Amino acid sequence: MKTRWLTISAVALASACAGPKPNAELAYDSSIITEAEIANSGAVTAYDAIKKIHANFLSYRGPTSLNQTSSPVPTVYVDGQLFGLLATLRTIPSAQISEIRLYRSWEAMTKFGNGNMGGVIAITTRQ
Repeated sequence: MKTRWLTISAVALASACAGPKPNAELAYDSSIITEAEIANSGAVTAYDAIKKIHANFLSYRGPTSLNQTSSPVPTVYVDGQLFGLLATLRTIPSAQISEIRLYRSWEAMTKFGNGNMGGVIAITTRQ
């Protein structure tokens, strides 16, 4: 009985310590639009791709501060540089995009600084 318990414990411990399988699929992240999703959408611009795949990225977030110093809609960054407001998404061809990511307000403030309480739509272009 003791041997059986030790064997079961050893198997459980070995399987718990095993790393992920090499071919395991990555978990879906609803804050990211991938290059494949953009291509499959048939969108012409970044704005079109977002609207077709994750329209919630474009949503109005409501008042973000008492003195209204921050935009209630997401700010657009391209390759880590400030690009502008949502309207600028219509100027970015979808064929040039590798990834689109939505940073919620708390993430945006940490990564991009103050003034991004509406969040950030970060676009990574193909290199």
